[in-house]
Parts: sequence; structure tokens; C-alpha cells
Amino acid sequence: MASESTATSEDETSLDASSINQFLHELVLNSADVEEFLRKLAKVSARSLSEPGDEILCGITLLRRRKAATVASSSPAAQAMDEIQYAFGDGPCMTASREQETVHVPDLDAEDRWPQYAATVREQGVRSILALPFLLDGDTRAALNLYSHRPGRFDARAVELARDFVNQTSMALRLAVRIAHSSETAANLLATLETRTGIDVAVGIIMAQNRCSQDEAFELLKSASSARNVKLQVVAAGVLESLGQGPARTHFDS
Repeated sequence: MASESTATSEDETSLDASSINQFLHELVLNSADVEEFLRKLAKVSARSLSEPGDEILCGITLLRRRKAATVASSSPAAQAMDEIQYAFGDGPCMTASREQETVHVPDLDAEDRWPQYAATVREQGVRSILALPFLLDGDTRAALNLYSHRPGRFDARAVELARDFVNQTSMALRLAVRIAHSSETAANLLATLETRTGIDVAVGIIMAQNRCSQDEAFELLKSASSARNVKLQVVAAGVLESLGQGPARTHFDS
């Protein structure tokens, strides 16, 4: 077993340009869901863009139906910075998400946009902000939000590095969303097949008990469902349980 001094986690990994793409895809495959991927991503983003003695705060904003929410953050302090923005209803990361453009605030002392928001964030010691939109599919909007306590922290080189990071991250995030969608679709399909199997078995039992056709057996099942005001699959499950069969299962040959 590796000691604590030698063990390395995703949160502690230092990334360079040549390894980031591979790392991000491994992060997708090793995350249980999109939420876990984003939590790890926020921490990795903050760590890879920070410097010794100069911590960058990172939050990820998701914008749906014009309502913003932080879905992941590198720390409670980063979460708090995003929440201040949502309280005012506008700001750098919301603009980046909504307009799909990079928003760079070199120094909040010289910023005349979002005056109330800027004043509140300055009170928390933040001086410069960089917000970059993810390139996602459909109408989902999201942005990576970076905060620094140092004015002018995000120079041209830092902006370019962050933009490259977000471009590569967007591909990984799209993959994570597609995997989650595929898993959800597969689960829904299996549930549908399980329901259909239970109904079909119940119809077969009714056909045998009443010596009737398949259509007649199905109509009897529907009539019972309507009379009792319960779903068809519930009535079907009751038929199976009355014979001590338990729920029907769909089987797949490997």
C-alpha cells in the first residue's frame, strides 16, 4: 500500500499540456457520474492553474432556463464567489455562460460592469476574474469561473492556457454527458422491458385460467386496471403474486 506521502489523487495531480487530454478522459471513465466528474474537474482546474502562494478559486456554473447554479467548486470559498453572482442575477460567469464568450476582468477596481456585484466580491478580497464557456451540445450552457486575489493575475499566457484547458475539457464533458445519457436510457429501457415482461406473463396466465384469446386476456387486465384505478403493471404484478411466482424478470443471453 502506498504511503500518504507518496499517494497521488486526482485532486493533487499536476497537469501539463501533453497529458491533460488523456487525464480528462480517464477522469470521465473513473467518475461515477457527471456530478463527480465536475467536482474533480473543478479541483484539478484550480490546482493546475494555481501557482505557489497564489491559489486560484474555481467554480463551474450551469445555466438552464436562465437560472444559474454552481454544480461544482474547488472549495467553499469558490462556491461562495459564485453564489454572490447569482444573488445579483448577473456577472462574469453568467455572462460567459449565456453569451458563450470569454469574460476577463483584469482588475475589479477598474471594472464598471455589475457595480454591486463587483463591490461585494472585492470585499471578499477577489481582484481578478476569468470566465470561459464550455462548448457543449444542445441548449446547455456552462462556464468555468476562475477567481484570484491578485489584480492582473490572468495575463495573455494564463488566458490562453485556460482557454486551451476549457476546449479540451469541453470534449471530456460532452463525453461524460453522453455516457450519463446512455446509462439513463439503458436503465429506462430495461425498466420498460421488465414492465412489458410482467404484463405479458400475466396475460398468459389469464389466457390459461379463462381459456380465452390473448386480446381478451389483455382486455380483462385493462378492465381490472381501470376499475381499481391502478397502473396496468401493478395489476399484472398482482396476478403473478397470486400464484406465488414473484415478479417477472427479463433475461438476456450473453
